[in-house]
Amino acid sequence: VSKVCNTQMARLATRLMMGEKLEDLKLKDKKFKHHGAKEAVFPFDKFPKVDPVLGPEMRSTGEVLGLSEDFALAYYKSQEAAGSILPSSGAVLISLSDKTNLCDQAIEVGQRFQELGFKIYATEGTAKFYEKAGVKCEVVNKIAEGRPNVLDVILNKQVNLIINTPWARRDAVADESAIRKAAIKYKTPYITTLAAALDTVKGIAAAKAGKGEVKSLQEYHSSIEEI
Repeated sequence: VSKVCNTQMARLATRLMMGEKLEDLKLKDKKFKHHGAKEAVFPFDKFPKVDPVLGPEMRSTGEVLGLSEDFALAYYKSQEAAGSILPSSGAVLISLSDKTNLCDQAIEVGQRFQELGFKIYATEGTAKFYEKAGVKCEVVNKIAEGRPNVLDVILNKQVNLIINTPWARRDAVADESAIRKAAIKYKTPYITTLAAALDTVKGIAAAKAGKGEVKSLQEYHSSIEEI
């Protein structure tokens, strides 16, 4: 936040902890033209047998920051900096969980990938949902449904991106763990929320449109205006 805002937040927080009041800091409102997207960096690629699921313990080994006037592009840059290179073409595997994820946002994700020319693989329930919305999919089996299944399309490098929102059901936990491990092993970007999926497809579109400008941190800071 300090780097995005060009404000020494830790210094200000320390002054407050030492007894100063907010009015003593003489803070001013600022207008920002850029966005910042921070991403954690994880070492899962060095431990292929470990399930890369997150819990309360800290597993990250660092963090990176993407900056841009376009938030989706800032997100795209953050993924690139973290080593998760998002594809500009190819195929995406989408498997959405329960009805809470079968929504308008999910439709937008599918439609945007289709508009960008991506081939879409989807598990049966997700495929039926997308077909009703006019999004073309190729149905792929879940692991327990026979072969070829979701693991096969990952192992055969038929997909360049995976979107898999978690299920609460116990019978889906093993599938999700296997998919996550395969994604790490074969260096396939893996997304677990619709919000991140939407930012991803918007970021890919922005990058393909040539909006991926390179600016120094000082250039971004110089555009900050005091109100």
